[in-house]
Amino acid sequence: MTPIHVIGIGLTGGSGLQSHLHMLIDQATVLVGSERHLQYFPLHPGKRITLTNFAQGLKAIQQHLDQSPNPLVVVITSGDPLFFGFGRLLLQTFAADLLCFHPYLSSVQIAFNRLKVPWQDAEVISVHGRSLSSLVTAWQKGVRKIAVLTDHNNTPAAIAKLFLSLNLPIHYEFWVCENLEGSDERVQKFEPKTLLNRQFSALNVVVLLRHSLEKQEKSDLASLPVLGLPDQAFYSFADRPGLMTKREIRILALAELQLQDHQIIWDIGSGTGSVAIETARIVPGSQVYAVEKTALGTQLIHQNCQHFQVNNVHIVLGEAPTALNNLPDPHRIFIGGSGGHLQEILNYCQMRLDLSGVIVLSLATLENFYIATQWFDKPNWVVEHLQIQLSRSVPVASMTRLTPLNPVMLIRASRNPN
Repeated sequence: MTPIHVIGIGLTGGSGLQSHLHMLIDQATVLVGSERHLQYFPLHPGKRITLTNFAQGLKAIQQHLDQSPNPLVVVITSGDPLFFGFGRLLLQTFAADLLCFHPYLSSVQIAFNRLKVPWQDAEVISVHGRSLSSLVTAWQKGVRKIAVLTDHNNTPAAIAKLFLSLNLPIHYEFWVCENLEGSDERVQKFEPKTLLNRQFSALNVVVLLRHSLEKQEKSDLASLPVLGLPDQAFYSFADRPGLMTKREIRILALAELQLQDHQIIWDIGSGTGSVAIETARIVPGSQVYAVEKTALGTQLIHQNCQHFQVNNVHIVLGEAPTALNNLPDPHRIFIGGSGGHLQEILNYCQMRLDLSGVIVLSLATLENFYIATQWFDKPNWVVEHLQIQLSRSVPVASMTRLTPLNPVMLIRASRNPN
């Protein structure tokens, strides 16, 4: 017989196990598990190893194997032992042919079934004794379904606080599923801001379900700032919610444009329209042309224009520079994306820009920065460069750290009057 059997259980304890597993437990020469797990089997006659320290527990199992003539070790764990469970450590310590696994339902399986939500496309992330960085990455990718295995530090409240601090242009329902299958089971839905001061049972899993665009919360326009619209107020790309000119960069770019009212302004590579819309709000007497090559992007710009109630943004579907042919001559140009045609776009903009006009470029790659600096290296241009490296504070348990945004280079160019 295999000397080590690893049996998963739920909060129903032994009553949820099949008869052959009860037989294994009854025959065990040593029973291993947490204090909570061992309490399900108070009458077991064999030796017990309580897992208060994993390293010591593994050593005690090995000693029992070495000293017992016919050892049968039964390890009791929660759910599926090979799903973020003790099974991984057992496989690192003992040969695979010494182990046999008997999984129970995982907390994630039970949680999604309680919510009646298919979960084959969900991303499961454990922050139990781990960093929250994988969860941040999933949010930045806009993953639609996320299950989070928590611990006493990375609680539902801590996860909600971190999410809110990131200011992402996406929204999630937070489902906290406590004591699944237990007599005190609770499954509750929250908006993240309502979780900040809530406490829950230590046995919980958090399921995050991303809102569709139709369900996205609307901003209170009266409460929005004159300058510096929050990123999360915009509709964004479902698979790339972070693909927009960030608030801090947007503020600097708008300052470099030196906007005045009653101007013609081009926003080339408009994306979600964040720069165009913020410009339109600041100078409502100007006409802003948001040029975007993707149909999805122009749809988002349209939705954002409606959302922010701006009517002086004109949406142009097409790839620059060809898409610029029928536009009126600009006083200001912002280039946020070039689609690999930066040099051609600059050649065209030079012909069309007002003599007192200003061009501002936001560049994320060294290659485009090199192209632009070489192109503007002419006596008829006055050029300034800004290299922007910003960090935002994010909570880490009870402390705070700084997370950097991707560095951005801004180039501001105007015609040399001399």
